[in-house]
Formats: sequence, structure tokens, C-alpha cells
Amino acid sequence: MGYDHPPRVAGDVKEAGIPIVMTRDRVSAKTGRKIGVYRFGDPADIKSGRIDGRRAFSKPFKDRLVAHYGSREAFTQEVLAPRYLQIDHRVPYQVAGDGSFDESNPDAYMLIDASSQRAKSWSCENCINAQRDRREEVCRSCFWASPEAYTHVALEEVRRLDLEWRAGEVAAFDALRERAAREGVTVQQLAKRLLEG
Repeated sequence: MGYDHPPRVAGDVKEAGIPIVMTRDRVSAKTGRKIGVYRFGDPADIKSGRIDGRRAFSKPFKDRLVAHYGSREAFTQEVLAPRYLQIDHRVPYQVAGDGSFDESNPDAYMLIDASSQRAKSWSCENCINAQRDRREEVCRSCFWASPEAYTHVALEEVRRLDLEWRAGEVAAFDALRERAAREGVTVQQLAKRLLEG
């Protein structure tokens, strides 16, 4: 009850381990465009251990994570008030489910802000490993699970460096941006060139 967004319903059912297949084979009477049609997939593909859905994290567990990691966002290392940080599984729920749910193991989880949550979700949802293979060890070596030590970003050979200039440092960034504009390159291109020295 209360659902009025079929893709969200399908996502919730998939998270519960029930296979859903989406096709676009009907035409909307309203718009004349093809619409998504959701059907149950092969019962042999049901993932056991997920039927009860996600488990909620306790407040004491979040407090333990903040004590364990500091009140830092996992990807940017920015110090934030705990209320802006969310608990996230390092290995996405769509791959591992809650089979490894263990509040005594803080290393299986990370603290991230809403912006990183959206970026991680989008990247993981579009990763072949999460869509098809669901190999936890592949996820564990990904930037989105282990930003401190990774070999790929959603199976692509990528390395990332997120930099932030604050308060008195902003003038240095502005100077870098002005120089990049004079040289006809992006700030990122100029920074890479300067780092390569």
C-alpha cells in the first residue's frame, strides 16, 4: 500500500531476492509510448536469505562506526556532523544481501553522505558484477567498497583523487582555475599536468 512508482516496487522486490524481469512491450493508452512491464523471473533464481528484506541499523551501531572511523565521509574524508552520514554496506546489498549483516564488524560498513550514496548506488547498479556475476570479492576490490585500497571502479581501471579547498585555501584554487582558463584546459587537466611534473 502507498506505492505509486513501479520501478521502486520492482527494486524492493529484487532486494528481497525475488527475480524480476522488465520488458517494454506494452503501449501506454495515455501517451502512446512503450511502458515497462514487470514479471516474476525464474523461481530457481530466488536468492535465499533475503525474503525478509533489509535490516535496519541500530543507533548504537552508528555511534560505534563514528567512533571507529571518526565522523568522516569515506570517499572525501571530510569531517561531517554524524547526522549527515549514512551507514552503507561496503559490498552492495544487491550483491551480498544481509547474509553478512553483523553489527560487531564495523569494517564491513562505511559512513557516507547522501551525495556519495547516490553516486555509489548509480555506479553499482550499472556495474556488470552487480547486475550479473555478483562476486563479492570483485566488489571488495572496487573503489566504492574500499576507497582506501582499490584496483578498479565498477570494473574499469580508474584511479581517483578528490581534492577540496576550504576557507583560506580557496584563493589557491581560484588561481589554478584562472590559469587553466588561460591555457585552455580544464582544472583537472592542469592539475594532472602539474602533478606529473
